[in-house]
Amino acid sequence: MDSKYLASLIAAIECGSIAEAARRQGITAAAVSQRIQVLERELDTPLLNRVGHTARPTDAAMAMLTRARRIVREVELLSSDVHANALSGTLKIGAISTALTGILPGALLTLHRQAPDVRPQITPGTSTTLYDALAREAIDAAIMVQPPFEIPKRYRWQPLHHEELILLSSTPLERDVAHALSTLPYISYDPNSWGGRLAQQYLNDHDLHPRLLLELDGIEAISLLVKEKMGVSLLPRWPGLAAISQHLVQTSVGGGYDRKIILLVRPESINEQLLTLLISALSPAQ
Repeated sequence: MDSKYLASLIAAIECGSIAEAARRQGITAAAVSQRIQVLERELDTPLLNRVGHTARPTDAAMAMLTRARRIVREVELLSSDVHANALSGTLKIGAISTALTGILPGALLTLHRQAPDVRPQITPGTSTTLYDALAREAIDAAIMVQPPFEIPKRYRWQPLHHEELILLSSTPLERDVAHALSTLPYISYDPNSWGGRLAQQYLNDHDLHPRLLLELDGIEAISLLVKEKMGVSLLPRWPGLAAISQHLVQTSVGGGYDRKIILLVRPESINEQLLTLLISALSPAQ
């Protein structure tokens, strides 16, 4: 069984269509279809249900997906093991939205310069969805908020940076943070998210009950709403904030509520040299 055929099946499942899988792999849609048909003959079972332009995995395909990902990844790592100084293959990185517009672009540029044959594949998501993707072996590493629980020993993780909690407002505060939160409409960073729970913890610790306007798990969008003078919000001061918050007021609320950004990795899926390079590429953003 050719691992490239498994890679085409995985791409079709992840993309939801043969055509998009072909674009991702840089081959024709006919070639992707042919590869999957070969697998179906070898395994004597349908793997995709093709409806129009979409392709949905069968139960058999989903049953083998985790093992197939592992096989493809292990084959890719063989080249890195044999040619230690010539890193290559796909590196699947998940990233929260603020990392996509903050620390990741510069890291990818550094990675490309030092390992041009490595092909990063970026998956956006929330910290919880990226953690689940790691558990399902759909990605190799994730730039995310540190979980509010002990990280299992099967993972490796590296602290990247801390983001202090601030009150973001469209105009200077008349008095202090507590007064602003008690009198102005409040746009809540979703308290169920791993980052938003820190803002909620601050409110609880200071016995504050602001007038809730809405909840949202998207701090870039929240910043834009504050910019439109819809209310104030407690947010982490992430690296890309300055680019979208010109003329907004950032007021520190004090220590103890920092959002901690980490790199979480499945160590068996990344060559050690490549992992060291990735950590180094992300480190300047600290």
